[in-house]
Amino acid sequence: MRNLRHRNLVKIISGCSSLDFKALVMDFMSNGNIASALEYLHHGSSIHVVHSDLKPANVLLDENMVAHVSDFGIAKLMDKGQSKTHTDTLATIGYLAPEYGSSGIVSVKGDVYSYGIMLMEIFTGKKPTDDMFVAELNLITWISGSLPNSIIKVLDSNLVQQNGEQIDDLLTCMSSIFALAMNCCKDSPEARMNMVDVTASLIKIKTSVLG
Repeated sequence: MRNLRHRNLVKIISGCSSLDFKALVMDFMSNGNIASALEYLHHGSSIHVVHSDLKPANVLLDENMVAHVSDFGIAKLMDKGQSKTHTDTLATIGYLAPEYGSSGIVSVKGDVYSYGIMLMEIFTGKKPTDDMFVAELNLITWISGSLPNSIIKVLDSNLVQQNGEQIDDLLTCMSSIFALAMNCCKDSPEARMNMVDVTASLIKIKTSVLG
């Protein structure tokens, strides 16, 4: 893990372990492009690294507001030919993929699912564990019901207020973002996008917005 190098990963400096204590020593991020970091972990190194617990609390910002993925405490290392593994360690409720919660199956597609949930949370301001989500209503179904023509109902009100004069451009952009997030959060791991395609899609959306 210490050999991993990417501008959007928190550098692991060292580690320590005893019978009752394990810890990783990592670079300090003073403020506490994630897709690019996950693309590197999944496809850019000699082994597949599955983070297994991707959530906002594990994304830290440096003094330049550059995002870094951190906390590899339950990460899994897999050979190139290995598509999944099993674990008894439970990740954070709300962000873990269905197959992780039900069967303990860990794969890069589980990270993709968690990334999709994070995208939804960022732009709605709603956590997947919000009290409003009960029974069949969850963050995914709530947003899905707003697509494609009613997404203003689920957007963070601060985004709407700050972009009042460009609301049409905002809604077009967010429609693409939410559609991407939905493709990350398919029930079937095989149906989800991979992080190479996610990164490419985000770049395309950014280009269309900025011109």
